[in-house]
Amino acid sequence: MLVLLAAVSGGCAKKAAVETEKKDTGPVPVRVAPVRTRQLTRVVESVGTLYPYDEVVVSAEIEGRIIEVNYDLGDTVKEGAVLARVSDEEQRYILLQNEAQLRQSLERLGLKDEKDRVRNINDTPEVRRAQADLTEAEQRHKRLVALVDQKIGAQSDLDGAVARLQAMKAAYDATLNQTRNLIQEVERFKAVVELQRKKLRDTAVRAPFAASVKERTVTLGAYVRPNAPLFTLVKTSPLRLRLEIPERMAPWTKVGQPCEVQVEAFADRVFHGRLWRISPTVDQTKRTFVAEALIENPEGLLKAGSYARGKVTTQKVDEIKVVPARAVAYVLGTNKAFVVNNAGVVDARDVKLGERFADEVEITDGLQAGEQVATSGLNRLDTNTKVRILTGEDTSKKKGAPRSASNEGGKNPASE
Repeated sequence: MLVLLAAVSGGCAKKAAVETEKKDTGPVPVRVAPVRTRQLTRVVESVGTLYPYDEVVVSAEIEGRIIEVNYDLGDTVKEGAVLARVSDEEQRYILLQNEAQLRQSLERLGLKDEKDRVRNINDTPEVRRAQADLTEAEQRHKRLVALVDQKIGAQSDLDGAVARLQAMKAAYDATLNQTRNLIQEVERFKAVVELQRKKLRDTAVRAPFAASVKERTVTLGAYVRPNAPLFTLVKTSPLRLRLEIPERMAPWTKVGQPCEVQVEAFADRVFHGRLWRISPTVDQTKRTFVAEALIENPEGLLKAGSYARGKVTTQKVDEIKVVPARAVAYVLGTNKAFVVNNAGVVDARDVKLGERFADEVEITDGLQAGEQVATSGLNRLDTNTKVRILTGEDTSKKKGAPRSASNEGGKNPASE
């Protein structure tokens, strides 16, 4: 029995010694990096939607049967290109009738063509005739007055001359009024002719600007009426990117600032543009305001309606604190960094993160510039942990070996 107790006691003592040896491994070897400062131009990142620069529904302006359709979905059209054509036979006949009425009125005024104008109403044929009749009546009246005064002429002849003179004056005034009305009628006929010529031109449905066909809703032979939609055209170079920007960035967001855009279809390519419109109001529910950027799309790779991620470089420049990204550990719902003081003792701190870069991260709270933070062995560190700072080149990073607390610098801390 005594032998058994001695053996058990010896085993327990040996186990306790081993556990003590494991716990007492000495200072943890770590590498450190300073908390440094750098200048940062703030960039606003936002997901938005691409919209066409312009979009228009091209409609028929007159009624008739479609006799020609020249473009379809996806086609590129130039400004003024004939998209479709409506039968113009009826419009041509109406134009001939209107032009004939105009020529008739022009001839009554003694004008050669519709470009001529009446400069003096007294030079028109009907007014000249009325003026001649009035002059002849005045002269006859004067002669008869002289004859009657000399007791040569008959009073009855004079009375007839007076009546004729009054009639000629009335006829002259009426002719002037009729001629004025005729001049106005000529102007009306000119307007009717021009309107009919426009209708004749409208039989050719043209593109208002260079664009691409988004939709065609007309077919050859269809009878269309005014305002019937025929085509939907979109201008896709440049495109509008509509972004929502946090209101706190309003003072540093200006028209003309550069914008970089990426879309899922071309993940490895960056498209460029600039801000050109900024909303004057803030959305009270989201606390953001809308900004639009014009994105160049000369090759037509980007499609309107796509989601895009935009980065707008603002005018806000801050001095920030950064540490290597590997110096921050996520522990129990918080981000922690481990500050190493001059005595080699660790102070574990909660930190707040800001912008993330390729291999660094911004620290907005929790660290001071110039402090040293551990960049390795983080899973073995806590407040008051003693560490030994490793120097020299980190060969494990060079070889691509994964970082771990138990294999820092190619050594086993338990053996040191």
